[in-house]
Amino acid sequence: MRNQPTPALDPLRWTPPPGRPGLTGRVATWWGERPVTQAVLLAGVALILVFFAVNTAANMERFGITPGFGFLLRPANFEIGESLIGYQPQDSYARALLVGLLNTVKIALVGGVLATVIGVALGVARLSGNPLLSALVQGYVEVIRSTPLLLQLFFWSATLQALPGPRQAFNPIPGVFLCNRGILLPAFAEDGAGGWVLLALLAALAVGGIGVWLRSSRIMGQILGRTVGRTVGRTVGSTGNGRRSDALILLIAVGSGAGVIVGSGVSLTVGFPELTGFNFVGGGVVSPEFSALLIGLVVNAAAMIAEIVRSGIQSVPKGQWEAARALGLPRGRIMRLVVLPQALRVIVPLMTSSYLNLIKNSSLAVAIGFPDLVSVVNTSANQTGQVLESMAIMMGAYLTVNLTVSALMNAHNRHLTERGRR
Repeated sequence: MRNQPTPALDPLRWTPPPGRPGLTGRVATWWGERPVTQAVLLAGVALILVFFAVNTAANMERFGITPGFGFLLRPANFEIGESLIGYQPQDSYARALLVGLLNTVKIALVGGVLATVIGVALGVARLSGNPLLSALVQGYVEVIRSTPLLLQLFFWSATLQALPGPRQAFNPIPGVFLCNRGILLPAFAEDGAGGWVLLALLAALAVGGIGVWLRSSRIMGQILGRTVGRTVGRTVGSTGNGRRSDALILLIAVGSGAGVIVGSGVSLTVGFPELTGFNFVGGGVVSPEFSALLIGLVVNAAAMIAEIVRSGIQSVPKGQWEAARALGLPRGRIMRLVVLPQALRVIVPLMTSSYLNLIKNSSLAVAIGFPDLVSVVNTSANQTGQVLESMAIMMGAYLTVNLTVSALMNAHNRHLTERGRR
């Protein structure tokens, strides 16, 4: 009998050899090697933590600070410039922290969407056959990646603050004005309906987007799981129907949202900004702080996403391009139907890191005066002296938001991987 070749060991799938049977063996396997040394180190770390905890509690007692989260129910007594929900200085610290958290979530959501759209466009343009366009995108990416984000935020803040006053405001398009007071836009009239209308439309678009994703995931799975020739042939034949289905899903979702708004009797009066005296009246305003933070985060994150998209596209074998060209597909359809769906397996995991970095980088808003979670927590800690409790709340909030985003992106990545294996 011939000797069978020994399979090569995969270091990523290596498992330790079975240990001794019984309770002793299980404990040894759980602890690993040198259990006594590990137990001593663990006990030492625990003693250090207890020492710092006791000293911290003693110092807080000496300064008359009672540890705990009871301060959250006391009046905050400070103003917050921007808020998605109603807030007054006499409201509690808990509501103030909620306002800061919602501001952070707002900048993260809007920034993530804009950075994704711009980053994907730049990543595709980076591989364009036009040397000028490709060089411009490369220069943009290198400049952004080589300068600190905080410096970029200061630059955008100074640029927006240098805009002229309301009387000399720029008017690039009708109903939109740019001045040092912010960006003036048309908005729903101040009758309490604006927030509900926006929420209903966002919910409708979210439902429609989920429907489009569920419909297209089947085609995406076919693209990832079969040969390019069969897949492209089937996809080309059904592209028109797919587009009509997507449009119908979005139309039904948006129509349902609009029907709910109209049925509830909410007024949909739109107000436009008008110059009255030394300032604008009516419409909505985007503050210079929010604008500077949004532009800075989007410009920075888009550069990183552009490189991720570029590397993902280049990871697709050239044979995929050649097979699609042999079927007579133009470059745009090859990119959209063949290359990008396969590149998503490389792009999505790296995009998760970009989104998490954008959320964490939003904490730099405190440097330009935007009232995000960090700014509100700092003010609360300075007024109450509850520094440890405030830091714990901030860490818990960022962990919750980041872990939620990570879980959603990981679920989407698993979906793509499973579809690609079929």
